[in-house]
Parts: sequence; C-alpha cells; structure tokens
Amino acid sequence: MGASLPLFAKSTVEQHNTEKSCWVTLYNRKVYDVTNFLEEHPGGPEYIMDYAGKDITQILADAESHEHSVSAYEMLDDGMLIGYLATPEEEKELLEKHKDIKLKPEYDDDGLRVADLTEFGEIPDDLLHLKTDHSDDYKKHKFLDLDKPLIMQVLRSNWTRDFYIDQIHRPRHYGKGSAQLFGNFLEPLSLTPWWVVPCLWLPVNFYILSIAARNLSPLTTFTFWAIGLFTWTLIEYCMHRFLFHLDDNLPENRFAFTLHFLMHGVHHYLPMDKMRLVMPPTLFVVLAYPFYRLVFALLPYYIACAGFAGGFLGYIMYDVTHYSLHHKRLPDYVEKLKKNHLEHHYKNYQLGFGVTSMFWDHVFGTDLHPNDVYRKRN
Repeated sequence: MGASLPLFAKSTVEQHNTEKSCWVTLYNRKVYDVTNFLEEHPGGPEYIMDYAGKDITQILADAESHEHSVSAYEMLDDGMLIGYLATPEEEKELLEKHKDIKLKPEYDDDGLRVADLTEFGEIPDDLLHLKTDHSDDYKKHKFLDLDKPLIMQVLRSNWTRDFYIDQIHRPRHYGKGSAQLFGNFLEPLSLTPWWVVPCLWLPVNFYILSIAARNLSPLTTFTFWAIGLFTWTLIEYCMHRFLFHLDDNLPENRFAFTLHFLMHGVHHYLPMDKMRLVMPPTLFVVLAYPFYRLVFALLPYYIACAGFAGGFLGYIMYDVTHYSLHHKRLPDYVEKLKKNHLEHHYKNYQLGFGVTSMFWDHVFGTDLHPNDVYRKRN
C-alpha cells in the first residue's frame, strides 16, 4: 500500500518558481518537485523554468513544442510526485478540520517570502483517499536495479527480447551522476566527458589530413576530404539505424542483450547521463578500425588519408553535436536537430536516426512527424 501524500495550496506551488526550488503541476492536481531534474532535462532547464510554479499539462501534450511520450509521464510519477494541489473547497475543509494549521508565511534562506499557506502534511484516508505507490523502478518494472552494476544484471538476465527492448526505451533519470555499469576497474573506461573527443582526436585527424595535403593538390585534397565527410553522414545514419537499433532483429539471448546494452542500450535507458553521451576512445578504435582498413585498401594512400580525415572529422562533429543536443540550448537551425533527436529518445525510437543531419531520414523515409508516437505492439 502506498503512502498518503500531502495537499498543497495553489499559492504554495506558485511560489516554488526558482532554480533552487522548482515545482510544477499536472492536470492541475498532481504536484511535482522537478528541481533536481532541471539540469538533466533534455531540452535544458530554461524550458522547465518557463513553467515553474505552473501547470504543464498543455505543454507536455503540445505536438508543436514536443509531445512527450508515456515514459516522460512515468518519470514524473516514479520519482518527482510530492503531493496534490488542493482545490479551494479542500483548502477550506482542511483548515476547518485542522485548527492547529496556521496561515503564516514561509521564508527562504535569503529572507524572501515563498509561501502564503503552510503545507497541510499527511491527509487522513477518510478525507481524500489520495494514494500513490512509492515502489522504486526496479520493483515496478522488474528490469534493472540502478543501485547495482548494470552489466552483470543484463548478463544474468532471462528476459524476452520484447521485454528488454521495451524497457531500455523507457528513459530513466538516475539523478546522481552516472549509474554503475561495471562496478569495478573497468568503470572509468565507460565514462567519457564530451571534451575528450575533440581534445584527443582532432590532433590525430589534422595529422592524417596534413599527410594528404603535403602530397596532393589542394583541390584533390579538399575533394576527397569532402567526400569522406559526406560519406560519414551516411555511415552515421546506417550504424544508428541498423547496428545500434537492431531491436526486432536482436538475437534473443542475454549475451546479445549485453553487447547491445553496452553499445547503445544504456544510452536509451539513461539518455541524460553526461558521461555516456560520447563514444569512449576504446570503443571508437574498435568500431573505426574496419573502416580504416577498408578505405586504405580501396584507395591510393594519400587519397585515402584525405578521405579518412574527412570521415574522421565527421565522427568528431557527431559526438560533440550529440552531447550538445542533450545538454545545450542551441541556435534555431540546430534546435530542429535537437527536437528531432530528443523525439527519437522520448517519442519514437524507430524513427529519426540522423544526429548531425536529418538528410538521410528524408531520403529513406524515417522522418519523425508530430503524430509519430511509438505504440507498443500487443
């Protein structure tokens, strides 16, 4: 049985409208404390702050802005629900039944008035019968315990493929940095700050390009560099769609689930983890090596250097862009990319595979449209 939650006066909710204490309501009834989610919000904290202390029912369902998936509502109820918004009648009834509740202001650390009515505390069951289930995510979904290393749980699982695919595409918000993936000496290899990618790989990329530039004409160098850069956009699309999203074609065993979870599943499961938004250098080397061998086998050496440098730069731009789409407020054009990518995560993971460009989504008909909300098959 869930615990009763308190009622809050409307004036109380309206006063929690700062980054230090941000509350919102849904259906003008449920009250959520989203303070700790501000920096993790896919669209950035500014979008939430526009509605701090207000009701978000309409904006959550607004297809023009970003129609949120069932997972978004689940995230609110699972970890951020703190009470219910009292109607004027309920406020009056509670004050009549609880004479000891005082109408007195509440002040923050700076001495600013933040509430006109104190919180009512726990409401007797015979008054409102408002209940909520406080079971954590693991008890509710029987999937992964976020307080334990994740990989061994996946490796020891006996899930069906449909269950696994459904669960990893229900985004979770860990809220305490990065969840443990390995829980041992391998853990640092799975955590990569975004700036590592340009700092580590740009010098290597420029060196490879310089080899081509010293031995080819500027026009030839630029031509094959541009071809390599353009080719990367197709590789990016194909890898995201056909490798990272095997989904229905994923072999139904725990070893396949584990490999998939390492490559991409953990990102869909915890999409706002800042340390797992770019590819760890070790994984990049593994995935890039076959392309390196192919390019240098098919093309003359110096032309291969120019082409590979173009594709390599495309990858670097991809990872930096990917991080920015999750955690930065961007110019108008890039905001379209951001909206497309976040809808891939939170609306329909079977569409919208482009990250640095939506060009190939247009070509292959995998664009995301306002009504393209994923519906789980029966």
